[in-house]
Amino acid sequence: MLKTLILWDIDGTILHSTGAGMKALNRALSTVFGLSGSFEGIEFAGRTDKLIIRQIFARFGIEYSDENFASYVEGYVAALPSTLAANNARVLPGISEILAHAAGHPGVAQGLLTGNLRRGAEVKLGFHDLWGYFPIGAFADDSEIRNELGPRALERARAHWGFDFPLERVWVVGDTPHDVSCARAFGARALAVATGSSSSSDLARHGPDVVLESLADPATFWRAIGR
Repeated sequence: MLKTLILWDIDGTILHSTGAGMKALNRALSTVFGLSGSFEGIEFAGRTDKLIIRQIFARFGIEYSDENFASYVEGYVAALPSTLAANNARVLPGISEILAHAAGHPGVAQGLLTGNLRRGAEVKLGFHDLWGYFPIGAFADDSEIRNELGPRALERARAHWGFDFPLERVWVVGDTPHDVSCARAFGARALAVATGSSSSSDLARHGPDVVLESLADPATFWRAIGR
């Protein structure tokens, strides 16, 4: 059977954390380094956690060393569960139905293609009991450059399922122009959804194959990707 591979972004696509990640990063800045301040001007949407942390360290004069990075990530991951709970993080409409249907469909495989660090992704998705849907993924751990993550996700998918997914059957689903660029960088198709910080017209200007206002109607999603 010809399989379709769906590679999911997380924030703004699968769920809204309503600023929980940023708050966890800010809390870790205080607990790990004893610093506080604004993240204003640092772009979060569509960026990898590694790049975001590099910008935070530059803003606050922290040396970007392996030791400092590891300590900061520990503080961030430790803070995430409480900030997710406090910020009423939620799964976006239609997502639970789509993920469950995909998991039971022999012609569909799904994984993650996200700027989150793997441990952060596991906490965010685990908070909503969704982590188990994704046996493979590519994360900020692999590269701070988002456009380098697609080939890694595809390589892992092919190894996991033992199937050579053709690129015309590989879809990247995300909510920012960076997700569209990431898909194009390795020849995949792009479905852009306007459930994050970008409008449908903004997304359309970057040339995705499909733009949807939301994924609230799973049937529309499956028609869009040809399943």
